Amino acid sequence: MTRRVLVASRNAKKLNELRRILDDAGVAGIEIIGLDDVPAYDEAPETAATFEENALAKARDGAAATGLACVADDSGIAVDALNGMPGVLSARWSGGHGDDAANNALLLAQLGDVPDERRGAQFVSACALVVPGGGETVVRGEWPGAIGLEPVGDGGFGYDPLFVPEGGDGTAAQLTPEAKNAVSHRGRALAQLLPTLAALAD
Repeated sequence: MTRRVLVASRNAKKLNELRRILDDAGVAGIEIIGLDDVPAYDEAPETAATFEENALAKARDGAAATGLACVADDSGIAVDALNGMPGVLSARWSGGHGDDAANNALLLAQLGDVPDERRGAQFVSACALVVPGGGETVVRGEWPGAIGLEPVGDGGFGYDPLFVPEGGDGTAAQLTPEAKNAVSHRGRALAQLLPTLAALAD
């Protein structure tokens, strides 16, 4: 029997990322579906101060509305020179929600006079899994690196073209999806959920 698990997202890349992680780990018996696959419900705004609180709120909403186990993530980039900002505001840093080009341009402008050695940053992802009647799990993954001087690469999304992973010589936007999943913040967080997801499938 296949267990349906809702991912509280309409982002096909996020859905496919979790599907690939489950496949790579040999976890069978779980069908990942997204918000477009279930009746619409009221989604609470992401107003919490931490990634963990936002992720948990989204997962609770999804589980309560659908009766399905629900995974939700809240992620963003924390820049050392900006005291950890944009943080939870990453997707709407430039004002509108999800305008990657404007967000990247604003971040570069804010770091215009910051020298290379102070451009440290980390991508952060908090993932929550809420199982109706079965408990809640919240995990966190971090991917350290630095902010480059200009966007490079056309893969990924968000701040990927600016983010140079620690130990790498290119940006996150230059990695293949498989290479990114193996090391990314979301990949690291989702990997921590694998035991709980695998238990759902049994």
